[in-house]
Amino acid sequence: MKPHLPPAQSSQAPFVVGDCALMTIATGTKAQNLREFREGLLKVPSSSIYHHFWGRLLTPRFDEPEYSNDFAAWAYWALHEKALAERLSAVDPSDYDDLEELRLALVDIVEITLDVRESVPSARSDQMFHFLRGKLVVMDSEVTIEHPDQLPMVLPGLSTGSVYYHFIDARRRTPDKCDDFCTWLRGWEPDYDRVITRLRDLDPFFSSLKEMRRLLTAIFAELPGDRGASGADTLPPTRVAMENS
Repeated sequence: MKPHLPPAQSSQAPFVVGDCALMTIATGTKAQNLREFREGLLKVPSSSIYHHFWGRLLTPRFDEPEYSNDFAAWAYWALHEKALAERLSAVDPSDYDDLEELRLALVDIVEITLDVRESVPSARSDQMFHFLRGKLVVMDSEVTIEHPDQLPMVLPGLSTGSVYYHFIDARRRTPDKCDDFCTWLRGWEPDYDRVITRLRDLDPFFSSLKEMRRLLTAIFAELPGDRGASGADTLPPTRVAMENS
């Protein structure tokens, strides 16, 4: 296990495929009613806001799938506030420049409901909202990619953890909010500019990780020079290396 696996971002260097798992950590903040929920949104670290939008992609869920974040699901299931749940669920975190802007947008939505309710919506004591934050445990998948032409062949076999780490988490940890695939492709010839643009325009929020893997595979199949998925298997097998630990 390599908790500080460096992203594969060096020009023309092999792409080191990482994998990840999510550890959930309690913040100690909880809410039973909508007013307490508003105060919690203002109080918790921004990492908690991020977790309740994006962390659910790595965690199996059995609640109503139409609600795209934990806040919306709680508003529906615990507060029985369907209109509020729908407004919260319509929030796309990719539309905001930073987590503080996202936080204030959530608070505004909650305050609208509080303003029009004569009483404060409340949940049962066993249905309180617990604000959590996540910590990624990053691992080496023992897979490296030596040339972009290998991407259409390798992507379908990547774990959902790898998809999350390189396409979603990378947008949080890089200054220009670029995924690791875009960063790596920039080091190659400009033929990959069109693919980079497609990747930058892809909004991952309303898709599952499996669906994201399918979409990424389709984009990489458009690699230039008629190489794509059909040409990838003509490359030497050493282009994808399984490294022994």
